[in-house]
Amino acid sequence: MLNLRRGRYHARIARSPADREAALALRALCFRGGTRPDEDVHDAFCHHVLVEEGGSAAPVCTFRLLPLAAGREIGRSYSAQYYGLSALRDFDGPMVEMGRFCIAPGRRDPDILRVAWGAMAAWVDDHDVRLLFGCSSFGGTEAEAYADAFALLRERHLAPRRWLPRVKAPDVFRFACGRRRKPDLRRAMLAMPPLLRSYLLMGGWVSDHAVVDRDLDTLHVFTGLETGAIPPARKRLLRGVAAG
Repeated sequence: MLNLRRGRYHARIARSPADREAALALRALCFRGGTRPDEDVHDAFCHHVLVEEGGSAAPVCTFRLLPLAAGREIGRSYSAQYYGLSALRDFDGPMVEMGRFCIAPGRRDPDILRVAWGAMAAWVDDHDVRLLFGCSSFGGTEAEAYADAFALLRERHLAPRRWLPRVKAPDVFRFACGRRRKPDLRRAMLAMPPLLRSYLLMGGWVSDHAVVDRDLDTLHVFTGLETGAIPPARKRLLRGVAAG
């Protein structure tokens, strides 16, 4: 059972209805401004991870994990609602979808993200996960605000052709089509969500389009990370965090 401590932070799997409610409350705050619940049919099949600070009654970070035995189960994932993932049905080996990742508003301590990734690394090692995937979100639905970020994704980080997700959602921004734009690297990285930056640093890849999600007021890209392709130095760093 996942149970990781680093400094003043502690990552663990939700064990009780109260733990699950705490995760859902933080999600509602982060994704819906605290005005509506944030819950869907996938929650019942997921493991919910809490990152807590010593002495705090509420989590500072949460995310959920949906384990899949292999690519043949990809249709069960949250991401499959928005992306054509038929190519990934041939993926051989355990997979896990990481979703609903959020950090409490105003919390900017980088150790929170480090502990979250350390927890993920521990899960990946314990379950021999071969592919980590999910939807990485940009705030708002105006694609032009992320022109440099999308140009950088197009130039350097598109999924391998054999795994490339197809368009499925009715409203998308096809950033890999049309006139090429040379990205400004500084602006691109400043606009990139922290979770997606972490994926990319480890060799992650993305879809060639972003889905416009007006319900959550986000643009998101499908993101995959084949664990066998993570650079050795990054693996050592993550395992060091996971070891506590």
